[in-house]
Amino acid sequence: MTDKLDHNSPKKIGLLGGSFNPAHEGHVYISNCALDLLGLDEIWWLISPQNPLKSSKDMATFERRFESAVKVIGDNHRIKASDLEKQINSVYTCETIQQIQSLYPQNHFVWLMGADNMMQFPQWKNWKQIIQMIPIAIFARNQNKPVESQFVIEYNDFQLTLEQAREIATREPPAWVFLNIREHPQSSTALRQAGLF
Repeated sequence: MTDKLDHNSPKKIGLLGGSFNPAHEGHVYISNCALDLLGLDEIWWLISPQNPLKSSKDMATFERRFESAVKVIGDNHRIKASDLEKQINSVYTCETIQQIQSLYPQNHFVWLMGADNMMQFPQWKNWKQIIQMIPIAIFARNQNKPVESQFVIEYNDFQLTLEQAREIATREPPAWVFLNIREHPQSSTALRQAGLF
């Protein structure tokens, strides 16, 4: 997916942004959960040139991280690695979403993120604008309800129930859902610390 994405019939697509330093089976697991629980057609992994909230000190090159994504995805055709952020020279989610929605207006997008990101979400550039642009699905790890955060407090009225989760892609934002899934043992940090990347 280094050149162009699908321009055909409308699809429900989950966007998973991140450093992918490296990509691993945990990313595949969350993507498969999103496909199933949210009724999505595809997941696009948006590999970031550099996360503004992370140090570049232990960051592998973009090319190496992209290769790790392609490798771990394998022949799963519903998950696609994208270098779009590098192509459009964007490190900010708000800019990336704006560009994607402009390029693919026929599709319905959902932003996917972990509960840890929910806590730091107010530090993101134009975070309230993001909430107005795209529905959001938050994946928790063995956690029954979302932790109280600025995001949860301010947008509590827009939370969907689990029964509504499969409708989220076509919901008008703001809309978000909290999904409690089991924890996957792999992490990028652990792989780096073990010298496996």
